[in-house]
Amino acid sequence: MNFLLLALLGTTEMIVIAVVVVILFGARKIPELMKGVGTGIKEFKKASKDDPEAK
Repeated sequence: MNFLLLALLGTTEMIVIAVVVVILFGARKIPELMKGVGTGIKEFKKASKDDPEAK
């Protein structure tokens, strides 16, 4: 599903999204935001990997 969404977005749309993110959060907050997203993804993967009911 995520791949399909990225396939539908062109370069112009991605640039517009990036500009909107910079306007909303500011250039200084973006690294903090991405660090938080990365940490969340890492914790989610770890939790889903350790889930005994998933097996």
